[in-house]
Amino acid sequence: MSRQPVSNAMGVSARVGATVPAVRAHTATEARDAADGTGADTMITTAQRTPSPTAERPGGTPAHATPVLTVVCVSYFMVVLDNSIVFTGLPQLRSTLGFSETGLSWITNAYVLVFGGLLLLGARTGDLFGHRRVFLLSLAAFSLTSLLVGAAQTQWWLIGARALQGVGAAVLAPSALSLLTCGFAEGRARNRAMAAYSAVTGLGAALGLVVGGLAADLVSWRAGFFLNVPVGALMMVMALRYLPGTERRGGRFDVAGALLATLGSTALVLGIVNTAEFGWTAPATLIPLVAGVALLALFAGVERRAAQPIVPLRLFASRERSGAYVTRMLYMGAMMGFYFFTAQFMQSVYHWTPLETGLAFLPMTLVSFALAVQVPRLLERVARPLVLVSGVALTAAGMAWLSRLGLHTPYVTGVALPMVLIGAGQGLALAPLTSSGVDGVAPADAGAASGLVNTVHRIGSALALGILAAVAATVSTGHSPADIAARSGAALTGSAVLLALAVVTVLTLIVPTWATRDEGTR
Repeated sequence: MSRQPVSNAMGVSARVGATVPAVRAHTATEARDAADGTGADTMITTAQRTPSPTAERPGGTPAHATPVLTVVCVSYFMVVLDNSIVFTGLPQLRSTLGFSETGLSWITNAYVLVFGGLLLLGARTGDLFGHRRVFLLSLAAFSLTSLLVGAAQTQWWLIGARALQGVGAAVLAPSALSLLTCGFAEGRARNRAMAAYSAVTGLGAALGLVVGGLAADLVSWRAGFFLNVPVGALMMVMALRYLPGTERRGGRFDVAGALLATLGSTALVLGIVNTAEFGWTAPATLIPLVAGVALLALFAGVERRAAQPIVPLRLFASRERSGAYVTRMLYMGAMMGFYFFTAQFMQSVYHWTPLETGLAFLPMTLVSFALAVQVPRLLERVARPLVLVSGVALTAAGMAWLSRLGLHTPYVTGVALPMVLIGAGQGLALAPLTSSGVDGVAPADAGAASGLVNTVHRIGSALALGILAAVAATVSTGHSPADIAARSGAALTGSAVLLALAVVTVLTLIVPTWATRDEGTR
């Protein structure tokens, strides 16, 4: 049945909701900004005091929609890129800085652990101090810490700089998504914005392998991180010029909730990561796992009683949003395992250079991007859950096919063709999955919802990588091509299982909510 009546109603509601904060911004918030001297934000909000017909275009898109979308997507692209850019440079890092096999995993885990652990706090920061202001500060921090990563001379320097880079990313990522959520009204405008944002998610992960490989082959693994500095500076200039001022909401930090969420999620991920080296029964695994579960249970109790919680539990009242969070955790966890193990397989079994390995992911990247840009039009004709479940199912099928690889698997039929399916599924799934995680959220909860979307993304990635590494270690711990092929096949089988669970989650939590909406419109 057509979704047009529902989408129209949602679009009207979102436009009305978006207007209310703008009116408030012309009164108390602007006066406060002017009084405390907030620079560019003050100038923009002052200019907005006189209503302008171009402040929001018909259809719910903001003025200067294209440069706004460019700034947000390119900045988020940097965050995603730096999560995968190290994969093709791992052999070079091992030889130049003397990393062990276990130490190599911490180059990724240091970034992901801090990123995931601080995301909720980063999202709340945007709500309290204004998403535009926080976006600019976090973009500057991310660019400067990228410079530190590229300049690293020792193992501890590199891992420490990656952790600091994760701090900047933890604030930048939810601020970017919040700017889209607040700036583009639900319906067609937001579908297009989310499609671009989601295309960046898939494109950044895949192109990170190409950029990392190209840099490692032609210059050094460091070059990819140095590139963030001029790109970040350019995005800051554009942000000052085009990003509209956002309302600063009164309130305070939920300090207890922030600490419990950060420590609990970090301990849980640390415990999972340690399973690969110490096993599931070792104290180094059990202690952080038990501590993580206990801290997160305390966190849930604190959030129920907090006047201004860092994660409003009302976000989980929507069955669709809850399903989107679980699905995203499973889906992105499976994809992290895919990139990590497939990149090593190509370099160790095929003996390809980092650049050749990065280019080998292009079949997936091109298909993913081609479909992602068509998703907005598709969503105008087909219900969102149908697009989502089709995308996740295609990814699961491609992953199951890829998991059959072995020592003598040919690239074209054993790797490239499965990647085409994975890319098609990713292109279809990410935009509706992101929209389901933020739609229907009140403006006051935009930062929290965006932070939660990114948190389950990163925590899911770290948890899954630890689990898949532990699964791979049960098959083989050697370093020969045969050992690496066996480990990769086992890990990718685990990724296929995670994706199958994601399909079940969509069918049981998200699809029924839309079936109920259909009945309500009859």
